[in-house]
Amino acid sequence: MFAYQKTGRYFAQIADGLEEMGVEELTSLGADEVSIVYRGLYFKADSAALYRINYMSRLCSRIMAELLRFDCHSTKYLYKTARGLPWHELLRVDGTFAINATVANSAINHSKYAALCLKDAIVDSFRDRYGVRPNVDTEQPDIWFNLHIDNNLAVINLETSGGSLHRRGYRLASVAAPMQETLAAAIIKLTGWNGEQPLLDPMCGAGTLIGEALMHYCRVPATYLGRHFGFEALPDFDQDLWQTVKSEADAAIRPLPKGLIRASDSAKEAVVAARKNIALLPHGNRVDFSVSRFQDLGRLTDTLIVCNPPYGIRMNQQNDMAVFMKEVGDFLKQKCTGSTAYIYLGRKELLKSVGLKTSWKKPLATGGLAGVLAKYELY
Repeated sequence: MFAYQKTGRYFAQIADGLEEMGVEELTSLGADEVSIVYRGLYFKADSAALYRINYMSRLCSRIMAELLRFDCHSTKYLYKTARGLPWHELLRVDGTFAINATVANSAINHSKYAALCLKDAIVDSFRDRYGVRPNVDTEQPDIWFNLHIDNNLAVINLETSGGSLHRRGYRLASVAAPMQETLAAAIIKLTGWNGEQPLLDPMCGAGTLIGEALMHYCRVPATYLGRHFGFEALPDFDQDLWQTVKSEADAAIRPLPKGLIRASDSAKEAVVAARKNIALLPHGNRVDFSVSRFQDLGRLTDTLIVCNPPYGIRMNQQNDMAVFMKEVGDFLKQKCTGSTAYIYLGRKELLKSVGLKTSWKKPLATGGLAGVLAKYELY
């Protein structure tokens, strides 16, 4: 038996700052005993909950099933121990795989060499048994394995999510520096928006915030557009149960009222990209798009405004962002009274240029930047 079969425990990777929200989400999807640890969450789940979490989690980036945990002080011992695992129960001889590896504070201090040792152990195990070996495919493998070594403790996982869950599948057309989907989902969650008032993104870019807002309101599962899940390779995978979980989730999808979600951008190419992307989602054709500078939009009342302005570092430009953010503040103050705005910036110091008092600020890291989400109640 693999470790996860004995413990019923899994690990979810999640971005810094989203852990508490992640606990709430995993619990709502059927997980038990959710606990916050470094860089993620441990939780217990039966098979149905595991499938549901992979299909519906908007905040987690990867879900891991632990295969083996052992003390490891050398690459020789890593190879010897890993070679003894029954890899043929997880991977076909004609299948493909890839390995993510991280090491810290250990005698093994080179992650790529650690990954190579694990790769050799897997293929040599197959050679011993079948005389042939599976191939490595770092782009679209059948299975992703994960190796983590910290303080000489090695953990080998199978990624049940089949790659990062932030890749929803709707963002095929893109623009410069798009927001990651899991971050956008967290922002929509933090706004508390439930569809009782219209939502507008006046700087929509490729439409990531709009896509996550639509999926949130319409109850579209995060990976609805399809992917190959790693949990399908587990020896206890139940195809009928997976189809039941998927069908139940899909049945909960509801339509989007016309005019409830609106998006605009000053760049025509951004609006074209966003419209193409959102059209891939159920009811995406009911989102209203327009090409317009936010300064030229009409008066907005009783509207939830959410946006991620194209701040200078993100765009690798040297524009005067203080002037730009002052224009954002003037727009909110002059045209959005009676509404609520949420602005996300990767440079929190830019908020002082808005010229409005925040109701609250929440740090949200992204791409190595210390980002912040700010709420403005526009009386």
